[in-house]
Amino acid sequence: MAAEAEGLEPQAAATEDAAGDATEAADAELRLLVGNRLSLDLYPGGCHRLLHLCAQRPPQLGEVEFLQLSGHEDPQLLEATLTQVPRNLQRLRSLVLRGGQHWDVLGACLRGSLTTLPAGLSGLARLAHLDLSFNSLETLPACIPQMRGLSTLLLSYNHLSELPEALGALPSLTFLSVTHNRLQTLPIALGALSTLQRLDLSGNLLDTLPPEIGGLSSLTELNLASNRLQGLPTSLVGLRSLRLLVLHSNLLTSVPTGLVHLPLLTRLDLRDNQLRDVPPELLDAPFVRLQGNPLGEALPAPQSPPEAPVILEMPRLFLNSDVDSFPVTPQGCSVTLACGVRLQFPAGATASPVNIQYRLWLPEPRLVPLGPHDSLLSGVLELQPHGVAFRQKVSLWLLFVPPRIRRCREVVVRTLSGDSWGDLDTHVEEEAPKVPHFSWFLVVSRPVSNTCLVPPEGTLLCCSGYPGVKVTFPPGATEEPRSVCMQVVRMASRELRALLGEPEAAASPLLCLSQSGGPPSFLQPVTVQLPLPPGVTGLSLDRSCLHLLYRTPLEAAWDDITAQVALELTHLYARFQVTHFSWYWLWYTTKTCVQDLARKAWERLRLHRVNLIALQRRRDPEQVLLQCLPRDKVDATLRRLLDRYRGPEPSDTVEMFEGEKFFAAFEKGIDVDAERPDCVEGRVCFVFYSHLKNVKEVYVTTTLDRQVQAVRGQVSFYRGAVPEEVPEEAKAARQKKGMDTVWMATLPIKLPRLRGSEGLGQGRGPGLSLAPLNLGDAETGFLTQSNLLTVAGRLGPDWPAVALHLGLPYRELQRIRHEFRDDLDGQIRHMLFSWAERQAGQPGAVGLLLRALEQSDRLDVAEEVRAILELGRQKYKDSIQRTSLAPRGLDPADPAAPQSVESAQA
Repeated sequence: MAAEAEGLEPQAAATEDAAGDATEAADAELRLLVGNRLSLDLYPGGCHRLLHLCAQRPPQLGEVEFLQLSGHEDPQLLEATLTQVPRNLQRLRSLVLRGGQHWDVLGACLRGSLTTLPAGLSGLARLAHLDLSFNSLETLPACIPQMRGLSTLLLSYNHLSELPEALGALPSLTFLSVTHNRLQTLPIALGALSTLQRLDLSGNLLDTLPPEIGGLSSLTELNLASNRLQGLPTSLVGLRSLRLLVLHSNLLTSVPTGLVHLPLLTRLDLRDNQLRDVPPELLDAPFVRLQGNPLGEALPAPQSPPEAPVILEMPRLFLNSDVDSFPVTPQGCSVTLACGVRLQFPAGATASPVNIQYRLWLPEPRLVPLGPHDSLLSGVLELQPHGVAFRQKVSLWLLFVPPRIRRCREVVVRTLSGDSWGDLDTHVEEEAPKVPHFSWFLVVSRPVSNTCLVPPEGTLLCCSGYPGVKVTFPPGATEEPRSVCMQVVRMASRELRALLGEPEAAASPLLCLSQSGGPPSFLQPVTVQLPLPPGVTGLSLDRSCLHLLYRTPLEAAWDDITAQVALELTHLYARFQVTHFSWYWLWYTTKTCVQDLARKAWERLRLHRVNLIALQRRRDPEQVLLQCLPRDKVDATLRRLLDRYRGPEPSDTVEMFEGEKFFAAFEKGIDVDAERPDCVEGRVCFVFYSHLKNVKEVYVTTTLDRQVQAVRGQVSFYRGAVPEEVPEEAKAARQKKGMDTVWMATLPIKLPRLRGSEGLGQGRGPGLSLAPLNLGDAETGFLTQSNLLTVAGRLGPDWPAVALHLGLPYRELQRIRHEFRDDLDGQIRHMLFSWAERQAGQPGAVGLLLRALEQSDRLDVAEEVRAILELGRQKYKDSIQRTSLAPRGLDPADPAAPQSVESAQA
């Protein structure tokens, strides 16, 4: 019996948990019933929620008049849910089943899965509004013509190829929209819709209209744009109530003359057709638009003055990677940079020719201004000259890594204007943001910002992502209009419960309120409304468990201000009054001291879970790839790399903030082979950005004798900026991890044992002269003999492709292969140095080498060459300052400087 009792206890606990979950789910669903509206299109599992409500049958369900569901649900589940609607929502007046709420990686709307409707929906006697837009309908559901009370029917963005004749049996229909479908003909019965006032059929494949369309006696707006109409029936002149007729972008060659005499017509749009002979009445009517038609003599062309200037086509420029500037004239131009960025200067943007310079910077915290919940999507583009105002705004298209679409996030272009950063009006599709002057630009993903200008009369600010979040500004809250911004961030309940160790804990969305300019406080208290935490209602909550948390922008601490404000609770919301703005968070927990827990929860909202990898190239183990990856991208990245690289398993998962600095230190006999700008004493610095690659390839070497045995070293990753020396306490703390520890991970690196004459710089081969030389010129920089030896050691079997892109004939490649047939290193060095000797003293040699490396898909070597050049230029500038040569006017790019550059780079 005791054993049986022990076995029953877990079952009882499980039953209680299940009952608690069901109660919490029911409470959450009841919160969605706001008045007579039930909006389930913005919540995951909306159909499941509605089915659960129908099973529970709360009294509020019978009062619902407006229902919204997502068209992206499973088709069978959606059909089963809609079958329950007539039985449980008999007062329903509006039904919205739209798709288009999900987007692909390019930001385009995805259609819903809805293909039909259950026949039982015809029993909704009060239904007046039906929206099925952005779905996959190929035929009109049979139940729709039986909805006699329907006044609005929206069918846009489906796959309809025809409309049934039964559609004419809807006696109350006033608005019909079937835009962007595949309609080729219209039913004759359409003319029987005597109550129809607005008809939108734009974006279809119509080539003719039935004459019966003239029977729409109540029609006030008719849109037939973007079809294939070649003619119009004369019955259109009988639409005496028509005010708006849109016919642009068709194939019309003529129109009925009587259209211009319709008594109420205020706009007739005939743009972009094939009209040649137009009645004079149409030409003289002020409400007729005829642009884009070959009117011939009917519309006299303006007389050009003698010797009128010829308008030239806007020049188009495509820049290579070795070009960092371009000219812009008053004529304007379109420019595509090597990095993919596109700019368009309209004619007249500049009054005189201007030389524009650009540079793409690697992102780092001092260049990248990010908010607490922002994510960087691009590098930093600098356009010079800074601050020069254009007479017309310039269009700027920036490339960025498209983030996973989230409901409450948006993409913006951020720019530096004066001393402060601001966000431009950004469109993710074709339209580019307009910039009035040049500065620094980058692309950022941020929580959706809702802004408004608060006048002295007061106003209401609502959140577009969370309709229940509102801020009410009473009259007299401010003397002068001021701009106010609202951002809302959500935290998953399971994460909060895991942090607090409390299954009933919950939190409302995190609200951030800020303002630009003006005094910090308002003259009158401002009312803030937040939804109660999930699973909590104003009728059932324990007020002692409710905590209103507040964080000032300049401090890292959270304060519990519950006792300092008057919380007004309704069934769904909490309202309170404030006089200045900050972060606000509503928690429901039995914990009493939650300030420190709020700080940890806020940090967790901003943390990214990542893994660190260290891989060695299979054909060249001295080349090491280091990368920091978000946890969900590790497997896909490794599948792509493991055919060329090998190495240990990724590190354990660690947590990092956006924009956090860290570095990689090679240890146990292994060091970085070449000096790099991002390397300090053999330690390579990184800055983590969740949507960027966070990858670097370095070459390593060792002071140990690889002829005797392989070298087994390691690379360790540490938080923070690169120090001159890794602290011993950081190395000693490798058994524990966390945000308060410096060490993150250690991965093994193995350099195999060398056999024979393997290794860089050995076995030059016959006939190879290594006389001192400097490849390049003063403008692009110089590469020394030592640098070329380093490049030769990296090429490996790819050297023939590089040679051909350098311009060497194939016959010379065959000769080198034959002369050094048993010595791959000899082949590479002979090819490279013989080419370099022929290029000595000629301008552009370094740029030619860089292009050859990029065209041969050896971007890793090209990046190292650029790093060598940049390091050499910096060292030469430093040497000038140390020897006091700078005051005498010596330019670091002076042709007399090669020897100093060589000594700095060797």
